[in-house]
Amino acid sequence: MEKNESFLSNSCSFANVRPIMAALPYPPIRVQEKNQAYANLLSIDYCGSVSELSAITQYINNENRLSCNDCSMAGTILGIAMAEMMHLQKLGELIVLLGGTVDFTAKYRNVRPKMWTPEYLTIPEKVEKMLEADIEAETAAITQYTMHMNMIQDGYVNAVLARIIKDEEYHIMLLQALLKQ
Repeated sequence: MEKNESFLSNSCSFANVRPIMAALPYPPIRVQEKNQAYANLLSIDYCGSVSELSAITQYINNENRLSCNDCSMAGTILGIAMAEMMHLQKLGELIVLLGGTVDFTAKYRNVRPKMWTPEYLTIPEKVEKMLEADIEAETAAITQYTMHMNMIQDGYVNAVLARIIKDEEYHIMLLQALLKQ
């Protein structure tokens, strides 16, 4: 680099950021038997409008926009995004075990399958609105997971969904604390 050359740099270091999750183990990833209907339900959780893929993308976008102004908040958002990535991975394994495919297409009942799109995201400019949108998304995910658990008669699958809900509840608590700052 030349002596007169200048540059901008992000001063945040996220080297020690880890997934932010409830301090509970995950149940084993297994299913009672193949079931395409259950795989289709989980495809909605995987990549529907309310989904882990949507959450990851929204959180990473928020972290990117926050990282130059608030390293602590950005690090928390990144840790939540990492937990959502783990959820996505676990859902993908369940979908495959159930006989489904992981192709970023949500397979709704009686509706044409729909490919994931960034149109599902809520990306407000102000930090307060950003956190409120994240809380709304987590709340919607819990509602959807609970609904799917009521439709799925596989104790193994439901145990994983119940454990994911614990993380989502923890994320809401953290996001609410950030909102109060």
